[in-house]
Amino acid sequence: MSKAFEPSENSDSIVSVTDRVRPIEIGMPVSAVHFLGETAVFVGDEEMLTFVTGSGEAARLPVHDGAVLCVASDGKRIVTGGDDGKVVEVKADGSVATVATDAKRRWIDNVALHPDGAVAWSAGKTAFVRSAKGEEKSRDVISTVGGLAFAPKGLRLAISHYNGVTLWFPNMTATPEVLDWAGSHLGVVFSPDNKFLVTSMHEPALHGWRLADARHMRMTGYPTRVKSVSWSADGKSLATSGADTIILWPFASKDGPMGKEPGILAPMPSRVTMVACHPKQEIIAVGYSDGTVLMVRISDGAEILVRRKVEQAIAALAWNAKGSVLAFADADGNAGLFTL
Repeated sequence: MSKAFEPSENSDSIVSVTDRVRPIEIGMPVSAVHFLGETAVFVGDEEMLTFVTGSGEAARLPVHDGAVLCVASDGKRIVTGGDDGKVVEVKADGSVATVATDAKRRWIDNVALHPDGAVAWSAGKTAFVRSAKGEEKSRDVISTVGGLAFAPKGLRLAISHYNGVTLWFPNMTATPEVLDWAGSHLGVVFSPDNKFLVTSMHEPALHGWRLADARHMRMTGYPTRVKSVSWSADGKSLATSGADTIILWPFASKDGPMGKEPGILAPMPSRVTMVACHPKQEIIAVGYSDGTVLMVRISDGAEILVRRKVEQAIAALAWNAKGSVLAFADADGNAGLFTL
């Protein structure tokens, strides 16, 4: 991977806005954060969601009897899956509803949301979809489901698993299409233009397909497994964790990243753990394993320091829909809100 920018010597040399961050103590380990309107919702590893308003007021809401294993949000609702076998939906007013309970009380490993209101989840080798009208369908795949993602157009669900991805139209009787590639596929995402599909592998790599012809895209060179990915506001770049820099894969052309080197931004001495692209501007928020948080401009790599290192890895990072507030939290639940 070629380096597009020289490494910063240390975070002290970067323009800082740390004095404008509102510190929040969640009081428990955090695995994710999402916004419902202007309220940041921090997802705890166990049982709880914590709602935090712009003024810093926090309220806890229990959603599971045990560990929270997965979460998805569309800005209007948050859906979680737990080791209690439940799929739970939470709305901005704090209302909680159980979407489904697994008949065998299996762990809910993955959840995904569709803009029309449909919900998908998985338990073991089975993926389920419940439509906005409440109709439920399921599909078994060859191994434990690694990840789920709805396509941006149409009711089509990508189900990642060992040796590839199954593309399933729940409302059609046709046999699902399978995209093959050896290995264990975990997280899965569609490109915003619906032309590409990318999975994160159990090994330190991504794999992609061009959906028009199932042509492969090998995206390798990572020192560690990729656990966080985010599409840029224009949908032309995919930012990822997995290295000591932001890795930025180009998707502007019809061939995506095939035959191209990725861009590299914000090199630091520690590993990138979370990336979150701004919803409207060409800016990426990035969190590191030492607790540092930066904002990075894609065009020239300019950096702004949001949080100095504290030796606890950033585990959650998200923008609100307007892109006016950035929320973050480390693995111990030390969190913050930064308003642009």
